[in-house]
Amino acid sequence: MRCAGKSLWLVLWLGIQVAYGQIPYPNPIHHVVVIVQENRTPDNLFHGLLSWPGINPANYDISSEGVNSKGEVIPLEPIPLGISYDLSHAHAAFVAMYNSGKMNGADRVPCSGNCVSDPQFKYVDNSQHAVDPYLTLAADYGWANYMFQTNQGPSYPAHQFIFGGTSARSESEDHAGIYVAENPVAPRGSNYLAQNDTGCLAPLNEWNYLLYPDGAEKKLTNNPLGTLCFSHGTMGSLLEARGLTWKYYAPTMANPNHSNPGGFFWLAPNSIREICEPNGSYTECLGRSWAKSVDLNPADVFTDIESCQLDNVSWIIPDGKNSDHPGNPIATGGPSWVASVVNAIGNDTKCEGGAGYWSDTAIIITWDDWGGWYDHVAPRILYGALGSYQYGFRVPLLVVSAYTPRAYVDNIHHDFGSIQRFIEGAFGIPEKSLGLADARASGDLGGFFKFEQSPREFRSIKAPLDADFFIHDTRPPEPPDTD
Repeated sequence: MRCAGKSLWLVLWLGIQVAYGQIPYPNPIHHVVVIVQENRTPDNLFHGLLSWPGINPANYDISSEGVNSKGEVIPLEPIPLGISYDLSHAHAAFVAMYNSGKMNGADRVPCSGNCVSDPQFKYVDNSQHAVDPYLTLAADYGWANYMFQTNQGPSYPAHQFIFGGTSARSESEDHAGIYVAENPVAPRGSNYLAQNDTGCLAPLNEWNYLLYPDGAEKKLTNNPLGTLCFSHGTMGSLLEARGLTWKYYAPTMANPNHSNPGGFFWLAPNSIREICEPNGSYTECLGRSWAKSVDLNPADVFTDIESCQLDNVSWIIPDGKNSDHPGNPIATGGPSWVASVVNAIGNDTKCEGGAGYWSDTAIIITWDDWGGWYDHVAPRILYGALGSYQYGFRVPLLVVSAYTPRAYVDNIHHDFGSIQRFIEGAFGIPEKSLGLADARASGDLGGFFKFEQSPREFRSIKAPLDADFFIHDTRPPEPPDTD
């Protein structure tokens, strides 16, 4: 009777917590996998949901048209997933497109490469089923109508927010509204690519911009060495303090000037002094956390799943060939890459004592920034002491688990801090513990999980390429982004 009473209490307590949209603890989740793709908006990448069978398109806030700076209505036109042009997604591009909240400045976003007319006003054509895996995941699991990137800029600060809750150099600068706002820039006159290493392993005179609360941008130059090596808590340190494990998978490119490769600037731990623990010449990361928790071959996630070595929390950044970043007409492997990770987890039957990872894993799929594409929903801005760098434009968010109802649509406003809040809640860490983006987020993704319901059976996501292809891919690594 005592056990039955305890179970009844737990069920009632879970129900109360779920009703309030919070992640209850205890809960079945032992693993959280965060897959980060590149540079898309809901209007651009998920237009196919408006005609996807079996769902109500009215539930999805996706537009088929936009407005330019002249007040003209521009119908969104189809383009392939792989294209040969790219759009600016710098902070200045955000300011131009946002246009003081009017959301009519997308035509002022610069384009490079083989640009077409109205290049910003496009959506991915799915007539050849290029993004079927994404649309299947959205229709079979959870979709967020109002997921916004936390920052108003490109990949480097976005990944800092995703992993560490801020792109500021320290907690004090975060609270003062001073943020690193752009991608790093290589030293003048150098043939060195800033994508090769940044943060703690940045070369002398690499630089970035600091954005201040008044909107002014000032150069932050890596002189002396280590200036671009930041010091603040991260989700990794929060997990380690509670005896939990984490892994950050991201691609790398060998740097002949360094003893070990530090990864591209999508490798967020690269910029955190307490994780990297650089040597005196800032050419090598010697930290215990770095050695244990940073993996510079993203395909290793498949072997870790196969060998039942999946960490409590994993961040997975694809190689450029499997990125959704525009500009490469043959780089269309992103949907297959994401589907393969989901399938590896969903089809596992030997880990977790034979229960399989599907029984206790939450998979969160998001995109790091908007990529310069038109999107019709204006973000709310956090003004005041934090300045005006938060929030940025919408990015897609999919939530996949055995406890997520089919075709669930969430209408709460989320950002990267919501993912951190979810991780905290899932593992019994007091929410807002990091005190950065997690403390400012509107929610914790609680609505996506119905723990009071029986877990769903997994069905494989169809995709042209599978995990075996990615494990044995011999093509040289590429950055997920090059701008």
